[in-house]
Amino acid sequence: MGNQPDYLSRRRLLTHAGAASALMLKETLLPGEIFGWAEDQREVRFKKTVLDSRFVAESVAVADVNRDGKLDILVGNVWYEAPHWTPYEIAPFQFVDPATGYSNAFLSWAEDFNHDGWVDQLVVGMPGEKVVWRENPKGLNQPWKEHLVWRSACDETPHYVDLFKNGKRVLVMGTDDDYVGWFEPATDPYAEWNFHRVSEKKEPGSQRYWHGLGVGDINADGRNEIITNEGYYVAPANPRSEPWTFVKADLGPPCAHMPVLDINGDHLPDVISSSAHDRGVWWHEQLANGAGFRSHLIDDTISQTHSLVLGHFGRRKQLNIVTGKRFWAHGPNKDLGANEPALLVRYEMSRTKKGVEWVRTVIDEDSGVGTHFVVQDVNHDGREDIVIANKKGVFLFEQI
Repeated sequence: MGNQPDYLSRRRLLTHAGAASALMLKETLLPGEIFGWAEDQREVRFKKTVLDSRFVAESVAVADVNRDGKLDILVGNVWYEAPHWTPYEIAPFQFVDPATGYSNAFLSWAEDFNHDGWVDQLVVGMPGEKVVWRENPKGLNQPWKEHLVWRSACDETPHYVDLFKNGKRVLVMGTDDDYVGWFEPATDPYAEWNFHRVSEKKEPGSQRYWHGLGVGDINADGRNEIITNEGYYVAPANPRSEPWTFVKADLGPPCAHMPVLDINGDHLPDVISSSAHDRGVWWHEQLANGAGFRSHLIDDTISQTHSLVLGHFGRRKQLNIVTGKRFWAHGPNKDLGANEPALLVRYEMSRTKKGVEWVRTVIDEDSGVGTHFVVQDVNHDGREDIVIANKKGVFLFEQI
C-alpha cells in the first residue's frame, strides 16, 4: 500500500488469504457507483445540507424539540429547527477556534428526563469534565436550565443505551475514580444520577482518555456486556447486587465505538471497531469454543475514524458501517493525517461464498465525522439519514 494513503483509487481489492472468513474490500469514490454484485447501491444517494459552517460541537442528537411533529437537530449549545434548520441557542454560543479549541459537547442525546412532555438534552463534556442534562424551557426562547448528572466522565466514548434490554437507557462510562460503571436517573429527576460500579479500580475503560467502548451481547447469554478493546465485562443475573466478571480479549488497537453483531453468520457475535487517532476499520471475528477473536482489516486509508455508527441503506436495507475522518482532532499538526481530506464513508457488508465482502463508498469529501453522530430517519420518509457535527460544521445527509 505504500506510505501514502490511497485516497483517490477508483477500486481496490484486499484479500486476507488463509483466514476462516475471507475479507474483500471494493471501493469507489463516486456516491452510488458500484462494481460487481451490489447493484442496489446505484439507488443510494444523499443530499448534503450544511446547517452551520461554524464549529459548534462534535456530537449531535435528533429529537422533536418544539413538539411540532418534525425532528430537530441538537448540537452542543444550539438546536436547529426543522425543516429550515433555523438555529436557536440552548446555552450562549461561544466561538471556538477549531485549530486550537475543543467542544463542550463530546457526546449528546435527547430524552424527556423530567417527564414533562418536552424533550431535554444530555451532554457529556470533554473527557474528565462533567455530564449534565439541560431542561427544555417548553417553547420559551431562553437558556435551558442545567442539571448535574455526574462530576466527571471518563473514556472517550460513553454510551447512553438500553443496557438491560428493558426499554430504559442508562449511561455507561468510566469515572474520575477510575471505575467503569453505569448510571441511572434518581427518583428525583433533578438529583445526580445513581452510579453502579462494574469494574475494579483502573481496569480497562475506566481511564480519562481511554479509547474503545461498546455494549452488546458478546457471549450470547441474553444479557449485554460492556466491551473494551482489551476485553469485556460480563453482566451477572442481578447487575445491581452481583459482581461483573472481566474477560480478557484482544479486540484490536485503541478505537472508538464498538458495536456487536454476527458478521459472518456463524451465530457467534462479532465486534466492529475503528481507530480514533491512527488508521483502521476492523471487524473482530469471534472464534468457536472460546478460542478468542481474529481481527480482519476492512480499511486502513482514513485517519482518525473517531466515531462509528451502523446503518441500513438501499432497498435491501443492507448493513453498512458509517464512519469517516474526525478533522483536526487536536488541531492541524498534532495527529496522523490531520490535514487529509475529511471523508465521510460507508462500507456495505455482504456475505458471499468467498466470505464477507465490504463495498466502500465515499459519501462526502469535506465533512467527516466528529466524536458522536447519528444515523436516523430524520425526515420521516422511511430511509435512514446521517447527521454530523464536527470542526467543519453541522451537516445533514438525507438519503434520496
